[in-house]
Amino acid sequence: MRIAVIGAGYVGLVTGTCFADNGNDVWCVDIDADKVARLQRGEIPIYEPGLEEMVKRNLRYERLHFTTDVAEAVANGRIVFLCVGTPPADDGRSDLSYLFRAVEDVGRAMPEHRVVVIKSTVPVGTAQRVREVLAGVTEHEFDVVSNPEFLKEGAAIDDFLKPDRVVIGTDDARVATIMKELYDPFVRTGHPILVMDNASAELTKYGANALLATRISFMNELANLADRVGADISLVRKGMGSDARIGHSFLFPGVGFGGSCFPKDVDALGHVAQDHGLRLRLLEATNAVNRDQKRVLYEKIRARLGDLRGKRIAVWGLAFKPRTDDMREAPSITIIEHLLADGAEVVAYDPVATDSARAVFGERIRYAQRAKDAARGADCLAVVTEWNEFRRPDFEELRDLLAQPLVFDGRNIYDPIHLERLGIEYYGIGRGRRLHPAPQQA
Repeated sequence: MRIAVIGAGYVGLVTGTCFADNGNDVWCVDIDADKVARLQRGEIPIYEPGLEEMVKRNLRYERLHFTTDVAEAVANGRIVFLCVGTPPADDGRSDLSYLFRAVEDVGRAMPEHRVVVIKSTVPVGTAQRVREVLAGVTEHEFDVVSNPEFLKEGAAIDDFLKPDRVVIGTDDARVATIMKELYDPFVRTGHPILVMDNASAELTKYGANALLATRISFMNELANLADRVGADISLVRKGMGSDARIGHSFLFPGVGFGGSCFPKDVDALGHVAQDHGLRLRLLEATNAVNRDQKRVLYEKIRARLGDLRGKRIAVWGLAFKPRTDDMREAPSITIIEHLLADGAEVVAYDPVATDSARAVFGERIRYAQRAKDAARGADCLAVVTEWNEFRRPDFEELRDLLAQPLVFDGRNIYDPIHLERLGIEYYGIGRGRRLHPAPQQA
């Protein structure tokens, strides 16, 4: 099939490249001329494992094209995917201004009927608004489909090529058939293509992300209680997850969730509810818990070390999760800002996110070239992102590198007993060692 993708950001680039890799002819559009020029050379502006090789391969086979010309892309692509950013506005709602500008551009460029597919994450009712905008700028017929993305940063290619499900929002059986044909190569193992109305498809995306975020916040609340009562949340998680009704996914406590999806989508869904006269109180609590959780590791460090002025803190991991350089809403930002405000010196290491972090912190922190360089001479180590290379370090070397053998494990990736046998004082999230003020007696 011939496909146009409007927006060559994270979602658009993965979407266009994966479609091209399955034999489709794809034109990706972006207004950033410098980005387009780099992409035409096979240079990838984001970090996503496997993506650069796939882009270069499909450029070589001339199945993937990058342009700044919307008209060129829409003329070639019979199916037009809208992959434009919908960032949070100041009030927490989704800012759809970029999306609607793109819709107008597409409408004006349409030479004949087009299937316009909304891949961007958008509030319920957006498909209808897109129809209205298109109708105002074109006399050609069109169809509007809601097709939300379910991509995890760091595993986006696998998620696209082997999806758990494909959601297609349309009331037109003919259009549903076209979309099923497009996605059929990706669901040969039996995972479903679910066809539903636009509103249900739009709500499915928000609902999925909100539920996953809620599971994380619930486990973080439970982990904080485990610290107070002397329980080990890692054992609790195994006991809970063994229940088939619950499962193990997204039950890992830590320093809170970040990234471009969960915080934004939880906020946006709450505003959708408000606009329809409802309060989603559970989601309000989910966000509140997450904001507080980003402080927990810092508070443990302060409780153990006391006055942080002049203390050197090593931080392993800056990106909001492994296998990405994305710093949006990263817990490391909250932790480091509090450490700096208390007068601490921060030396940080991340395998790929240093440049992204430098855009956030500038030169207020030091950036190490290796994990061991960050730890050398530090009064403690804080593990914030669970990159694989942090999971099995030489603990005896680490103990000797640190000025004080203290490890604050924000992702619970270490065995406390093993570390303490080696002479390393260990603090995790919900691992049973109290670093909180005792409760006041009534």
